[in-house]
Amino acid sequence: MNERRSLVFDRVAHCYDATRGGESRGARVATGLEPWLADGPVLEVGVGTGLVAAPLADRGHPVFGIDLSPAMLALAAARLGTGRLALGDGLALPVADGAVSTVLFVHALHAIGDVGAALAEAARVVRPGGRVVATHGGATDAPTDISAAMSPSEPLHTRIDRPDAVRAAGRAAGLALVWTGDTAPVPDRESPQELAQLVRDRAFAWLWDVDDAAWAQYVTPALERLAALPDQDRPREFLRRHRVTVWDRPPA
Repeated sequence: MNERRSLVFDRVAHCYDATRGGESRGARVATGLEPWLADGPVLEVGVGTGLVAAPLADRGHPVFGIDLSPAMLALAAARLGTGRLALGDGLALPVADGAVSTVLFVHALHAIGDVGAALAEAARVVRPGGRVVATHGGATDAPTDISAAMSPSEPLHTRIDRPDAVRAAGRAAGLALVWTGDTAPVPDRESPQELAQLVRDRAFAWLWDVDDAAWAQYVTPALERLAALPDQDRPREFLRRHRVTVWDRPPA
């Protein structure tokens, strides 16, 4: 499973930034999360290309990142430097107990694949009194013709990082809930052509385990509807929100 996740992200690394709103969106997400960070080292698990970690580092936070994908880390290194990055799994972090002040997950829990184990690892490596911060759950988007075209695939859009599941996993990991709520709206954009390629590449976690029969039933009709939209390479602009949950690690 870990090798497969790495290969998925290696395959889309070259276009990942463009399909995730680029540096401007990363900076906006960083602005929304920054008030929740504890003083001291920040570890972003699933750092990807560093779109969020880099602006936090630019603002003076000592940010480090871990990711499974060598191709994504190569892009992150251009933003953060190699000394701040490591190849690793969110289910077995190569980090000592209590070594960091904040563990940050930005849209990563669903990709890691086991919310409970990921938060337990976060609780292990964060210091007593430190923070764990996660953005998670499906996006709440303003509807566009693209989202309407994708509607045949909706039965596949199950999430393991639903708010209730994430809160329960945090409790089980011994973390104390501080706050949960939605992010401020962040501008985003995507074109039918870009989204269709990401779907064909199975770049989304909800596609990783789809078999041929389910692909034909749910995904093929969505791709056909995407292909029928006008202006295939014109990005549609919209506002997107995600859920943020913040915990403290109680003192021992």
